[in-house]
Amino acid sequence: MFDYIDNYCERLDPSFWAEPLNAFSNLSFILSGLLVLLMLKNRHILSSKLLVTILLSIGVGSFLFHTFAQTWAAIADVVPILLFILVYIYFSTRVYLQQSRLISALSVLGFFPFAFGSSAVISAVFGPLNGSTLYVSVALLIGLYALAMIRKNRKTAIGLAIGAATLGVSIAFRSIDQALCQSIPQGTHFMWHILNGLMLGWMILVLHNATKA
Repeated sequence: MFDYIDNYCERLDPSFWAEPLNAFSNLSFILSGLLVLLMLKNRHILSSKLLVTILLSIGVGSFLFHTFAQTWAAIADVVPILLFILVYIYFSTRVYLQQSRLISALSVLGFFPFAFGSSAVISAVFGPLNGSTLYVSVALLIGLYALAMIRKNRKTAIGLAIGAATLGVSIAFRSIDQALCQSIPQGTHFMWHILNGLMLGWMILVLHNATKA
């Protein structure tokens, strides 16, 4: 649980502030969550409040990982991200596709074979992408929800497509971090944080507006 982890260009030693850009860029998640909270007009909507809470915890977990850089901190980083994905899938199926609670819960379980299957294909075609293949599967899934919404609600479909595209760009920054260590010593992982903070806040607002409708 206390093993040292060094996965990023910026980290050159085990010290707490060895990744200043990667650490402080997690403010993107915190600021995005707080901004979304201010923008919500119907704060009683459970999905919005829950997702904002998880978004804030993503910022905290990721900060811990990029400062302590140990196994327990990596778990604190990954768990809120996975939780956000699963909760969003549940409410997406309920709100966007207007399915029952049972079908929505089953869609959450269905994410795992979809993610691992698509990740295997992506990895075989494009390589490991610096451990980003699972996130590519999430972008693909958002794109599928966008396609499903084109006829039902074009505005929501466009919002989802923007989210998928933003995630795609952030994945690119995450994927090239190690490859560019020589030319960019600070790496590019911090851009993954900045864009993801914006994207996740945006995705909450898209779902919130669709829920109100």
